[in-house]
Order: sequence, then C-alpha cells, then structure tokens
Amino acid sequence: MLSTTVKISNVTNLSDARYCAGMGVALLGFSIDPADASYVAANKFEEIRSWVAGVQMVAETTQTDPKRILDTLAGYAVDALQVQEPNVLSYLKSELALPLLLRVNVDTYAADELDALMSRYAAYVEYFLLESDHNAPLTADWLHSLGQLTTDYPVLVGFGLDEVPTVESLRQQVPASGLALRGSAEIRPGYKDFGTLMDILEALEEE
Repeated sequence: MLSTTVKISNVTNLSDARYCAGMGVALLGFSIDPADASYVAANKFEEIRSWVAGVQMVAETTQTDPKRILDTLAGYAVDALQVQEPNVLSYLKSELALPLLLRVNVDTYAADELDALMSRYAAYVEYFLLESDHNAPLTADWLHSLGQLTTDYPVLVGFGLDEVPTVESLRQQVPASGLALRGSAEIRPGYKDFGTLMDILEALEEE
C-alpha cells in the first residue's frame, strides 16, 4: 500500500505493469498513439491487462481530434483516458463514461498561471497531470504554488522527481499531491532493472 496516489506513465511492458500493480500503484498509463516511441498496440495492451489486477489502465494520447481519439480508443478496454488538449475535454466528457486526465506541460506555464487553467476545466477532469518535456526542476516557486493548487484540485506531480529525497521533500511540503512517474524499457523480455522507480515506490510504502 502506497501513502499517496501514484500514476506510472508510458508503460510499455509487462514487467513494469506487474511490478507497479503489485506495489499498489493506482494508475498505469499506455500510449495509444502509433507515432509515439512508447506506443502500445491494442493486442499487446490486452496481453498486459490480462496479467494485472487492482489498477486502473489509462490510455494516453496527444491527438487533438476528439473523433480520432474515440476511434482509436475503441480498440482498448481502458478505465480512463488522458489527453493534453484541453479543448477536447467537453466533447469527450459527453461521449465517454470514463474518467479523464489532462496532461499539462509545465514548461509552457509559470507556477502561478495554472489556477486559471484548472478552474476552467476542473469539472471535466479526474486528475491534472503536471509533467515537463524538458526536465523542469521542482523550484521553490513551484512548491509554493502546488501547495495551494493541490488543496483546490486533484493534482499528480510528474516533474522534478528524479530521486527519493526530492519526492520526500515534495510529500512533506505538498502532502495533498499525488505523484506521476515514468516506466522504461526492458533490458530484454522479462528482465528489468527498476532502478530509481523501485527506490521511490519503496519509499512511499506505508508501514
């Protein structure tokens, strides 16, 4: 059992899925975009899903056409959908009986600019996932803003978490936040070095 909600993004293999599910991770994310380096085809997704239980499976997409998203999603039996285009949320909410996650790239926002975005789309979103395409650090400004945002909105922090001390600092200063980490490739089929991911999840285990 983990002390907070954790999502693992960009899962591509059964090793990550089984390990993370066994550790009590709440959400496993899989890319459904064929052009994405982390793409998981529908048949591979079904194979992985058949081996794990007790975890929500999240389809991740960067597509901006909501009808294309629905067409692609039809091939996946998922529990939630993650998008990064906020303008599609209203349409998807009306068409799907699935929780929605909005991925927000923090590289394009200052720490004090997110409240306006979140207040606008909170009615559609189960979680706001904050990630960085350029490895942004968790600065003092971000920690201050997150302290307020996480009291008003469901937030998964997925940037600046490169080691256990950073995660512990976030949990101490922003206890209401959930976390988002990333999966990685297997060394070979069935063999995986979990590295920092294992260290962080073990640090989050409740006594």
